[in-house]
Amino acid sequence: MAILPIVTVPDPLLKKVSEPVEKVDDKVRAFLDDMLETMYAAPGIGLAAVQVGKLWRILVIDIASDDEEPNPMYFINPVITWTSEEFNTYNEGCLSIPEQYADVERPAECKVDFIDYNGDEKEIHADGLLATCIQHEMDHLNGVVFIDYLSKIKRGIYVRKVKKLVREKEE
Repeated sequence: MAILPIVTVPDPLLKKVSEPVEKVDDKVRAFLDDMLETMYAAPGIGLAAVQVGKLWRILVIDIASDDEEPNPMYFINPVITWTSEEFNTYNEGCLSIPEQYADVERPAECKVDFIDYNGDEKEIHADGLLATCIQHEMDHLNGVVFIDYLSKIKRGIYVRKVKKLVREKEE
């Protein structure tokens, strides 16, 4: 397994739409393992393949708290098939927008069809933090980052802050 470099805004790759995975094989599973290791090391609770430079429709998520056993979830070619009419607001962050947070409103619940780590078709009904995390990561697959929900002025401020952070880390 390997820790992969995380792509940060304003990299144009983050605005691209990811492509479906043709088949789940050892290459895809190895990439899923690398994504999970990268997410844990960052640390984060969700990661989309595009965030590590691969335009595949793949997500990894683990919302277990520090005092719980890890509970990694793998989503290949996920599709949200239903969202609730109720909404929740979470203060979201993103590994591609380090150290920046903002309140984002999303449906409180969702149903998702996907292929799992073993290549099996699955469906889950998610609510709370899991629903928010799935929708946040699904946005990445469609070229959307959470700051796209903010005003143009706030977005610009966040991008400038991230550019500065990246420059400081490179020095």
